[in-house]
Amino acid sequence: MTLKTYTSEFRYNLKLAYPVILGMLGHTLVGFIDNIMVGQLGTAELAAVSLGNSFIFIAMSLGIGFSTAITPLMAEADGEKNIQKGKEVFTHGLILCTVLGVVLFLMILGIKPLMYHMDQPEEVINFAMPYLNLVAFSLIPLIIFQAFKQFADGLSQTKYSMWATILANVVNVVLNYVLIFGKFGFPEMGIIGAAIGTLISRVVMLVFIWMALKSKGKFKPYFERFRFSNIKKNILRKIINLGFPSALQMFFEVAIFTAAIWLSGALGKNPQAANQIALNLASMTFMVAMGLGVAAMIRVGNQKGLKNFTDLRRIALSIFLLTIFIEIVFAAIFMLFHKELPKLYLNEHDLVNQIDNFKVIALAAKLILVAAVFQITDGVQVVVLGALRGMQDVKIPTILTFIAYWIIGFPISYFLGKEEVYGSVGIWLGLLAGLTASAIMLYIRFNYLTKKLIKQTV
Repeated sequence: MTLKTYTSEFRYNLKLAYPVILGMLGHTLVGFIDNIMVGQLGTAELAAVSLGNSFIFIAMSLGIGFSTAITPLMAEADGEKNIQKGKEVFTHGLILCTVLGVVLFLMILGIKPLMYHMDQPEEVINFAMPYLNLVAFSLIPLIIFQAFKQFADGLSQTKYSMWATILANVVNVVLNYVLIFGKFGFPEMGIIGAAIGTLISRVVMLVFIWMALKSKGKFKPYFERFRFSNIKKNILRKIINLGFPSALQMFFEVAIFTAAIWLSGALGKNPQAANQIALNLASMTFMVAMGLGVAAMIRVGNQKGLKNFTDLRRIALSIFLLTIFIEIVFAAIFMLFHKELPKLYLNEHDLVNQIDNFKVIALAAKLILVAAVFQITDGVQVVVLGALRGMQDVKIPTILTFIAYWIIGFPISYFLGKEEVYGSVGIWLGLLAGLTASAIMLYIRFNYLTKKLIKQTV
């Protein structure tokens, strides 16, 4: 096969992926906007948002990871033109995501006292506690939204979640401005205002996508005549069997980044704030790759339904190649502007916090250089994982991600991240090692499976 065999798929891959990318970026932009606005209050407040969100990220990884089981099952049903099968996947997935959203909210409330035992600055904890309560409750509408999103994505209708998240971001920006800084007669609420903005924007996002999908003709058959008496244990079991390993895969990755937040917090509020800046920037580029991973999951799922494994491999490889090209661009941007990007978050002219702000900016610039190096492997590992999910291969990849992040990555972060070794930079070197190991092992798994399937059909 020539290079054109793969590049000819780029246009359709991007057409399918760009609404998902914008939607994924929407989730991250909520955090980005919160960080920029809260950063104007001081480094302690920024570190508090980082600490509070570290708990939220873990819960989100489980919820969003679980919901991804809906997409390949919907894509397979769509490839088979089986509406009844797709309807059953959607309704059962929606029920499971609703229950999971409530469970995750209660879980966060139960574990938040751990903050007092994590060697974090007391000032940061005092800010983080009330912030966490409200943002934890926003998990319920967020995870329910994910069920609708993954359902639509599985039918290759990726634009609806994009519009929902764009609307949510507009709402979040307005509410943040009004509530954080006390504009138009509202009280100045600081980071509590940011939490309220996040909660309301996620409710708006859910209501919008529900109304948008229900009103469109393509989706109407999936919303008709649902009864709880129609719930089937075998379908619930199928979604859980696919969703639980997928949730663990995302959890293992998010958890190591969360561990980086906690390890940085043990070094002090300035390293924690610097870590939050670099993490927020890396998260935005990661969402582009994650959107391409969803495109891989959809297209591979379709080909699986058609049992066309040669095209399945070719299409997946085209998405891997496209991801590498895009991530090279992101790596170059991070390298060229590593000193300027942190200044978006903190006010250099704030005389009260000027010394702390300069320290955070200098440290964040170093972490962004490490993030630049792992752009390619981070992108590759998430799109290969998407392709494997499209093939409904989740158990072995779950083991591989655990090995990559927690047997290889975390020990390096822990030992190199000590203050007397490399500090924050050492923590991020561990992240680099984990992401690289994940990309290599997952690709080996994909390569083995696709060649085996092609050989079986010849």
